[in-house]
Amino acid sequence: MSKKITHGAQGFEDEYWTINYAEPEEMDNIMNAREHAAYMKGIFDLERVDISSVIDLGFGLGVLFEQVLQTFMPYRAHGIEPSDYAFKHVSKRGIAPVESTKLVLENTDLLSWCQKEMKRERIFDLGICTSVLQYLSDEELKIVMPVLARRIRYLYLSVPTDLELKRQIEDVEFHDKYAIHRSREKYLKFIHPHFTIISSRLLESKIHFDEDTTSFTDLLFRF
Repeated sequence: MSKKITHGAQGFEDEYWTINYAEPEEMDNIMNAREHAAYMKGIFDLERVDISSVIDLGFGLGVLFEQVLQTFMPYRAHGIEPSDYAFKHVSKRGIAPVESTKLVLENTDLLSWCQKEMKRERIFDLGICTSVLQYLSDEELKIVMPVLARRIRYLYLSVPTDLELKRQIEDVEFHDKYAIHRSREKYLKFIHPHFTIISSRLLESKIHFDEDTTSFTDLLFRF
């Protein structure tokens, strides 16, 4: 009897983790988590941007999130993850780098977090969103993106396009049956009204910054 596929807005069943993460040591954002964190730290240090608060918008097994926390040592950190399997795994491990980091882990999905009414909306300096958006529908993305731009100053984003998902099938015989296939152009239509692309994977909120207020002074590289 086949099981109903549960997409990212609802969290994944254990089957998702056992299939998609069968060899986590070979996955982007896991095997090279230290390099990703070092890249973020380097580019912010270059522009003298202070990162004191971090949120991970679907931390999965928590490898990249933990590395980012160790690299930036933020005073405030928040992580959300919809899947019980991954949430319990990370909660037991304890990933706060120091006692002074106020870390909150929340077992919820990105859509619910964006729709949640808050008494006082907190702004995060850096948001991490890796391999999440391909599991949200178009309508969910329309809801999520403007909220992210409001609540997050800089967003570290990675999401596989339709070409990359196709290459995964052809090159490594990996088929992510949960992922929605979208073109690069379609993702950009969701991103551009709310964020400026200022570097590889790094987005800047259009609510918080423009060409006059940005700390990223190479204006040629704003898309």
